[in-house]
Amino acid sequence: MSSTSEHATPGFLVWRLSTKWRVAVDRAVAPLGLTHAQYSLVASLYGMHRTGQRPSQRQLADHTGLEPLYVSKLARALEAAAVVDRTRDPADPRAIRLSLTEDGREVARRAIGVVQGLLEQLLEPLGGLGGERTKAFSRELATLLDVSLDVSLDAPSDSPSDSPIDTSLDTHLDSHPDEE
Repeated sequence: MSSTSEHATPGFLVWRLSTKWRVAVDRAVAPLGLTHAQYSLVASLYGMHRTGQRPSQRQLADHTGLEPLYVSKLARALEAAAVVDRTRDPADPRAIRLSLTEDGREVARRAIGVVQGLLEQLLEPLGGLGGERTKAFSRELATLLDVSLDVSLDAPSDSPSDSPIDTSLDTHLDSHPDEE
């Protein structure tokens, strides 16, 4: 474990890992004409298509955890690149259904292969994709993702800081546990 990570808060570590992953995926899928966010949509559509689903933009937003307006923007860009088809839902004219084009399916297959290789590399210290530690780690992450967060800018009066910005991170990173 790096000295920066040794005394870091879990939130800081999740943020650092997320940033590291996003940058690695961005670099890996760039030769395929995708960004990390576009990859998330394309890979999700590929998986949903394999199970017979043709999701609406809203359903894809719910699936990926991205904002619906951002999914709409990404889908329009992917449509312009001939990777995604966007069509009105005949049952609900407000809804837009998404599917991969033939080229989009090929791009998705290639991108998924590249990202699977990255994932195997990242998870190697935990025993790889099939390792028991990786499975336990995945369960822990899923547990955290299931927690509903009510984001409020009004800090409770008994909070350690009167500011909505948590400045305690600097203290945790720069101090030794015995000094706190």
